[in-house]
Amino acid sequence: MRIVSLFSGAGGLDLGFIQAGHKIIWANDIDEDSVNTYKSNIGDHIVLGPIEKISVGSIPDCDMVIGGFPCQGFSVANTKRNARDSRNKLYLQLLRVIRRKKPKYFIAENVKGLVSFAGGKVLKMIIKDFSSCGYNVRYKVLNAADYGVPQLRERVIIMGVRKDVLKEVEFPAPTHRDPLIGNSRLPIWLSIGKALRNIPEPEASSDMLNHTCSKYKLLFNGYIGHRYIDPDRPAPTVTARGDKRGGVVVLHHPKNHRRMSARELATTQSFPLSFGFKGCRSSVYRQIGNAVPPILAKAIANMFPIN
Repeated sequence: MRIVSLFSGAGGLDLGFIQAGHKIIWANDIDEDSVNTYKSNIGDHIVLGPIEKISVGSIPDCDMVIGGFPCQGFSVANTKRNARDSRNKLYLQLLRVIRRKKPKYFIAENVKGLVSFAGGKVLKMIIKDFSSCGYNVRYKVLNAADYGVPQLRERVIIMGVRKDVLKEVEFPAPTHRDPLIGNSRLPIWLSIGKALRNIPEPEASSDMLNHTCSKYKLLFNGYIGHRYIDPDRPAPTVTARGDKRGGVVVLHHPKNHRRMSARELATTQSFPLSFGFKGCRSSVYRQIGNAVPPILAKAIANMFPIN
C-alpha cells in the first residue's frame, strides 16, 4: 500500500512497513539529524519541518497513514507529565491529515503510559476524535519482546479501519514468549546477551557503523540507565531522554562492564547492522531511543494487505 508517515524520526516504523512489502511515499519529521538518517537509509521522500506548518494539500493521497506521535508528555518516565503539555496535542496533526486524506487505515503508536494517563481520559478522547473521522478504532498494548526484539518494550498501538472497508484487521499474534510463563511451541524471547554476542568491542572494530561508546563510569543504583542488565533476558526499554547536548540515558552492556555503543543500542532496537545514523553520538542515541523497533513494525505491517 501507499503510505504516508508522520513523526517519522530515523525511520524504524517505516523500515518495518517497507520490509513487509509496503511503500512509503511521503514522510515528515522536525529533527534534522533524524531526517538525514532517514534519507541515508530509506529515501529522499522525507520532508524536514514542523507538521503543523505543512499544508495537507501538499501531502499525497495514500492508502494508510502511520505515525508514532511524540510521547514525552504521556510517558511514565516523565514525572512532570500533565494534560496541558503541548506535546500531548501533536496527535491532532495526525488527526488533521487523516481527516483530509481519508486513508483506508491508520496506525498510531505511543507509550504504554498513554493508556493510564489522566485516568484513561486522554486515550478515550483520542479514540473518540479518530472515530469521528469515520473509522472503527481499536487499541492494544504490544510488547516488542513478543515479536523477536531483544528488549522489553511495551507500546500502545492504535489502529483505525475506515468504516467502509469490509476486511477486518487483527493485531499480530506473538511469535515469541516469556520463558518463565507456561509451555508453548513458540520460541522464547531473544535475550540481549545473545543478540549482541557477535558484536566485538568498539576498540576491536573500526569499520562497524556507529560503534562508539562513552567512558562513562557505570553506576548500579536501579534507576533508568543505571540498572544491572541480565544477559539471559531481553534488555529493559531503550529510552530517548536527553538531547543533542547530552543527558542521554544509555543501557549498560549485558556484560555490565560499560555502556552500550550506539550500534549495540540500535541492535537492541532491532535495526540491521547496515543502518547508519547521522549526527553526534548523543543525537544518535536519542534517535535510536525514539524509534519503533523495525521488527515490531514489520509484525504490525503484516496485519494489512499489500494492495
